[in-house]
Amino acid sequence: MIAYLDASAAVKRYLAERGSRETTAFVADAELVATSIVSRAESAAAFAKAARVGLVSEHMTRRALRAFDRDWPDMLRIQVTEGLIERAAALAWKHSLRGYDAVQLASALTFQESIGGEVVVGTFDAQLSAAAREEGMRTWPDELTPPERRAARGRA
Repeated sequence: MIAYLDASAAVKRYLAERGSRETTAFVADAELVATSIVSRAESAAAFAKAARVGLVSEHMTRRALRAFDRDWPDMLRIQVTEGLIERAAALAWKHSLRGYDAVQLASALTFQESIGGEVVVGTFDAQLSAAAREEGMRTWPDELTPPERRAARGRA
């Protein structure tokens, strides 16, 4: 299996939280792990926020960031180009995605097309997961539900 991690999945490899063990196993099962170059900034921001809001100590987040930085060269990093950003803009509009989520999806799709085989998108963002599935990609984990569907289910 070839895995593509967005930042929400990548961070779970380094900070112990719900889904961390499963993410570690998902990555261990992968022949290759890819991510967008923007994941470096997104992950650093997520580590900093975790410390800022008190989810974990600053010491732990700095340790997590160092571990992430050590693993960074081992990940295949999808570069951001003008064409990729153009594609991300169209995906953002089509799926109502946030900017970096659109870049992550455009990166995953571009990577899948470049290798000519299936790529499994690892994300804990329900909206990104749904958009990736709508674009014909396989996603992991399977049980994510977009917030609007969860809200609708609660009203039913």
